[in-house]
Amino acid sequence: MTAPLRLGTRGSALAMAQSGQVAAALTEATGRQVELVEVVTAGDRSSAPVHRLGVGVFVSALRDALTARTIDLAVHSYKDLPTAAAPGLHVAAVPPRQDPRDALVARGGRTLAELPPGAVVGTGALRRIAQLHALGLQLEVTPIRGNVDTRLARVLGPDADLDAVVLARAGLARLDRADVITETLDPMLMLPAPAQGALAVECRADDTDLVELLAMLDHAPSRAAVIAERALLATLEAGCSAPVAAYAELAEGDAGDEIYLRGAVISPDGTRDLRLSRTGTPADAAEIGKALAAELLELGADSILGHEGNAGPGTQQFGSTE
Repeated sequence: MTAPLRLGTRGSALAMAQSGQVAAALTEATGRQVELVEVVTAGDRSSAPVHRLGVGVFVSALRDALTARTIDLAVHSYKDLPTAAAPGLHVAAVPPRQDPRDALVARGGRTLAELPPGAVVGTGALRRIAQLHALGLQLEVTPIRGNVDTRLARVLGPDADLDAVVLARAGLARLDRADVITETLDPMLMLPAPAQGALAVECRADDTDLVELLAMLDHAPSRAAVIAERALLATLEAGCSAPVAAYAELAEGDAGDEIYLRGAVISPDGTRDLRLSRTGTPADAAEIGKALAAELLELGADSILGHEGNAGPGTQQFGSTE
């Protein structure tokens, strides 16, 4: 009998949920059995703020396990992956993307506009902190860490100390917790992180049989959107301290499918907010992202980014989907 495929995953409830969903889809599509193998990453062991953890902290241990052949494939939250390719590894599938928008969970069922001045809002991402400040709502924004349940407890639990939290809608949906969302935030207000809501299924590039097998899970529109968003991020060379946002949507145009990409670079205090958009074909997804990044740089994005603590091309600013 064929041995089960060993799927490496982080041990958080969200990581296990999304890995389990990929495992089930793979078994359904191919008939191959899949077993989950928990891998502890440096990000899981640290309590430091997400933006100070460095590049690839949620993925390096999984990639090491792939290289060491202790697992056959790994599932990542795509926004955790550094933009530089990993030698010898290949993202063989991008399954259909969950809704990439951010979500607000607030006491009393409030929306963002209903929060009073001085309300304390928690989030783990500088991108969200910057955009909340840019809205000018006089909110007090505080950085937080922890898994989804930990963050929700700070608003909904008996010892709640926050008025609201902002999380990725995709994570709540994958955990069947979308019922706690009080507002799904319009991208015009809160542009998502590049690749938010998308998963990356990675394996060794030389495992050609598995590469071919995993391709059955690939969703071309989701992959094209992610390619455009991450090309923008890579071209900006955004480091761990840079709030960068991007959101690509595919729609039917006059001459076939088109990508509509929006990108933003926002100063942490929200006082500088550059936003642009660009369209093109899915086949040109990477070039669309690069071109939009170049336009943002021409408008002064470089001075906002500052590249403080930048590790160069291929760095990634975002932490776990949680």
